[in-house]
Amino acid sequence: MEGIVSSKQQQPLVFAYYVTGHGFGHATRVVEVVRHLILEGHIVHVVTAAPDFVYTSAIQSPRLFLRKELLDCGAVQCDALTVDRIASLEKYSETAVIPRETILATEVKWLQSIKADLVVSDVVPVACRAAADAGIRSVCCTNFSWDFIYAEYVVDAGSQHRSIVLQIAEDYSHCEFLIRLPGYCPMPAFRDVLDVPLVVRGLHKSRAEKASNVSVEQVRKELGVEEDVKLVIFNFGGQPAGWKLQEEFLPPGWKCVVCGGSDKEEYPPNFIKLPKDAYTPDVIAASDCMLVAYIVFVFVLLLPNIQHLTVAAGILQDTALGKNHASNKPCGARRLRDAIVLGYQLQRVNNRIIGIPDWYNVEENKLVGRSSEGSQFLREVEDFEILHGDPQGLPDTMAFLKSLADIGAGHDSKKDTEDEVREDLAAAGLFNWEEEIFVARAPGRLDVLGGIADYSGSLVLQMPIREACHVAVQKNHPSKQKLWKHAQARHHADHEKLAPILEIVSLGSELNNRGPTFDMDLSDFKDGEKPISYEAARKYFAKDPSQKWAAYVAGTILVLMTELGVCFENSISILVSSGVPEGKGVSSSAALEVENHVVGAPCGVMDQMTSACGEANKLLAMVCQPAEVLGVVDIPSHVRFWGIDSGLRHSVGGSDYGSVRIGTYMGRKIIKSTAAGLSKGNNKDDMDKDGIELLNNEASLDYLCNLPPHRYEGVYVDKLPETVTGEEFIKKYVNHEDSVTTIDPKHIYAVKAPTRHPVYENFRVEAFKALLTATTSDGQLSALGELMYQCHYSYGACGLGSDGTDRLVELVQEMQHSKASKSENGTLYGAKITGGGSGGTVCVIGKNFVGSNEQILEIQRRYHVATGFKPYVFEGSSPGAGKFGYLKIRRRNATE
Repeated sequence: MEGIVSSKQQQPLVFAYYVTGHGFGHATRVVEVVRHLILEGHIVHVVTAAPDFVYTSAIQSPRLFLRKELLDCGAVQCDALTVDRIASLEKYSETAVIPRETILATEVKWLQSIKADLVVSDVVPVACRAAADAGIRSVCCTNFSWDFIYAEYVVDAGSQHRSIVLQIAEDYSHCEFLIRLPGYCPMPAFRDVLDVPLVVRGLHKSRAEKASNVSVEQVRKELGVEEDVKLVIFNFGGQPAGWKLQEEFLPPGWKCVVCGGSDKEEYPPNFIKLPKDAYTPDVIAASDCMLVAYIVFVFVLLLPNIQHLTVAAGILQDTALGKNHASNKPCGARRLRDAIVLGYQLQRVNNRIIGIPDWYNVEENKLVGRSSEGSQFLREVEDFEILHGDPQGLPDTMAFLKSLADIGAGHDSKKDTEDEVREDLAAAGLFNWEEEIFVARAPGRLDVLGGIADYSGSLVLQMPIREACHVAVQKNHPSKQKLWKHAQARHHADHEKLAPILEIVSLGSELNNRGPTFDMDLSDFKDGEKPISYEAARKYFAKDPSQKWAAYVAGTILVLMTELGVCFENSISILVSSGVPEGKGVSSSAALEVENHVVGAPCGVMDQMTSACGEANKLLAMVCQPAEVLGVVDIPSHVRFWGIDSGLRHSVGGSDYGSVRIGTYMGRKIIKSTAAGLSKGNNKDDMDKDGIELLNNEASLDYLCNLPPHRYEGVYVDKLPETVTGEEFIKKYVNHEDSVTTIDPKHIYAVKAPTRHPVYENFRVEAFKALLTATTSDGQLSALGELMYQCHYSYGACGLGSDGTDRLVELVQEMQHSKASKSENGTLYGAKITGGGSGGTVCVIGKNFVGSNEQILEIQRRYHVATGFKPYVFEGSSPGAGKFGYLKIRRRNATE
């Protein structure tokens, strides 16, 4: 590679080089770059918190200026191996967040005063922003960035610190490009990247000298190490190891040089404390191996004076002289890859199952191709132009668009199963790839409180989760519609002219034991000129169990035809890709607009409304009478919610859920009948006008949740049977006034418990909402948790509990009442089964701090040991379909 091109004949350039305050490693590599810049006659101002000797021992020049400032703090370490994550975030806030405006004003003024030609950062975030404010180009040179490091800390420490990471990423985005060193981590915040070899300090004692044993003998003699003794360097990056070194730690015939050792510690005879100003590369060259942190590396010596030592300095000089190293087009592919790798690495932290943090997402249009005010900016995502909408930086959306591009390009995805191959082939032939495609996204939801009381008119509180379903849709004239072979054969046999059809491909179908494709003539939804009935539709989709899933998607077409009179004259192609796990009670079906009329699932309305109207990191408050959205409720910064999957499949189409719903409507009918009888009974003369009016209102009770608990207990509880057969109920009350369910005369239905649940659940949800929005107090979390526990046990009384969800709730209680939890003033406070019950997911509430995360992981571990199933943990949130809107995309031409 080319080295630095001499510029000594030119006017000296002025570099402002910012060095992070974390450790000496950054400073020592900066020394080498700075040394080469100064050798070329340039002036370098180094902003650093490291001791002067780190620089002056290698560079003696009047062109080097050291300015002592700490503008970031790195990681706060208890010892060489332990990072205090919360303390690190708090320290960064004190160092760089609270005084941010003052720092920016000071740095802009200073940069302008020294007339800097280029700002270089390794890797201080605010330096990039200060350079932009001062109108000076900036470059970063590093192998990691603090947004990546702190992202992991925030996962443990809580989302109240997430603004730190977002601000750091935004600061880095002002950097023109990144000089990326080997051993790098994912860094999506940077717009462009240049990879260079390692930046290392050369040997003062050359390797040629080592070959003749001159340098080795000299260094080892200075250290007091005999010729036949093996030498190991013990280096913890300038941090004390925290170990009490003992002579027996080393095998016979070995000695150890300790870097950064404490002056107060006494060392065994076979350990040697290295002076702080010693030139470490020479000592390394004289050693046999090196112990770094807790990993042993066999050291391979580098050749001296090799040209790649000057590559980074050469790039910096060229940039300061005006050369443009950044590419003109966005580097979306690299940044998407980095974001995916980051998410994968965070998933592996302590065996946690989490996604890429929503606060780490960076919107492409904010980082690349900034346009002038008022101009229109066409955002590009891989092979697609985005003609409408905004991906909002959501990693699952970016991944979906990437997979869509791969399908359209016919990339070999190396699928393993026959179903996977079938769905890929079907998907590749689904769209006309040169035409516009519409993309929508809808998340699943976590039922915080309200659950099955939605169909009884309760207030519900629901949180949209991070996991979501994506749907790509395209309409085409029937003459342009691509048909699968069997559809072609059907049309040739049945139609003289082409008629509109519906084709659906479901990605990931093999995971849920269903067919990957579905197609039908849209005329099958017509009975003459009118849409077919919902009952006929249920029979249509029930013909093939492997394709019953299609009712969730195709059913929306029939609903639009029936309810809104929409006429579909074009063919429709739909690709479905859902990241919402099925059967876990987090509304994977709601993310696809499940319709109880078509599918036959007797669900309420809260799931669909949350998926459509929810907002990230907020609870949607809705009164289900039938669907009045009250708005969103902010989750207090000290409160956090998790979902833990029990592994037992949940289904709102199951018999338990349907039977409980029927029992609830039976109870309402009995209450209405009782109220009507009381208002006209023998005691009527003893009641005042208001009392009679109250009974009349209850005789026409539209929603059970409108009945206050005191009225339920005072007037009606004794009138409700524990159970009743369907035949007995029909004989006395005729029907239960629910159009969605049908009473089985031979079935025995629970009545009292299902009736009691929504009456008290509505009261619990109202109290929960009031507590969330109240002033923080010591008893707030305890009260919130108690309301969730009460809800859970009420589910069980209705017959909607399960062994798995009960076990998870018991584990939460064990954690809550443990001595460790009490000593920390509490961590987890409550839990409940969610959604339709009978399995699925448990919602947990706790304090938003690192101890709570650790307890969630411990619950996951204990449940795994007890059952053999490792629960999926739902964590995080994302916007609903309404907030996301839709994307209109078109594939770019290959020539562009």
